[in-house]
Amino acid sequence: MPLQVKVCGMKDPARVQEALSLGAAFVGLVFFPPSPRSLDPARARELAQLVEPPARSVGLFVDASDREIEATLRYVPLDILQLHGDETPERVAQVALLSGLEVMKAIRVEEPADLAMLDEYADAADLILFDAKPPRRADALPGGNGLSFDWRLLEGVELAKPWALAGGLDPDNLAAAVERVHPPIVDVSSGIESRPGVKDPARLEAFLREAHRLASEGK
Repeated sequence: MPLQVKVCGMKDPARVQEALSLGAAFVGLVFFPPSPRSLDPARARELAQLVEPPARSVGLFVDASDREIEATLRYVPLDILQLHGDETPERVAQVALLSGLEVMKAIRVEEPADLAMLDEYADAADLILFDAKPPRRADALPGGNGLSFDWRLLEGVELAKPWALAGGLDPDNLAAAVERVHPPIVDVSSGIESRPGVKDPARLEAFLREAHRLASEGK
């Protein structure tokens, strides 16, 4: 499978259209109010409607209740739900059953022990996303902090399901990440922003063009 790109935390219709025109496979929309990338339902619906096959819309939730997820899905056409909190494998399976959609589970990585439950999560989820653990401070977000983790921790990890690499990726370090662990999907957010929540068109284009170059070279 050629390298695919998920652009997360999108807020601007123009940036969504640019990302899609440059080959982004996934457009991530955030439903977590503390985040500067969080969307209200009306804007989220507008953006999700721009995403047409084969591209897919992804809704990011953090420890959301059934009611919160259902309310969003009644209004916003999403293809995949991304769970980016402390959801258990059982909760992942519940959300998949509740929604009838594919579910992506984020695994936050800092040390080998963080991968201890990977098999259980892989059984419950349709996709796995590896992200850096957030910084240890009260106001830290679950993701989108611009932090990388030691990619060597993923060397030797084998998954039968699609998976994505996230955490501090940007146009400058993408090649190193891809050459180290060969992810089928890369996920970018803060690494293409001019400030939190604002995607920079030039960095967005640079990231997607670099991903295309790597894919064409079989990286």
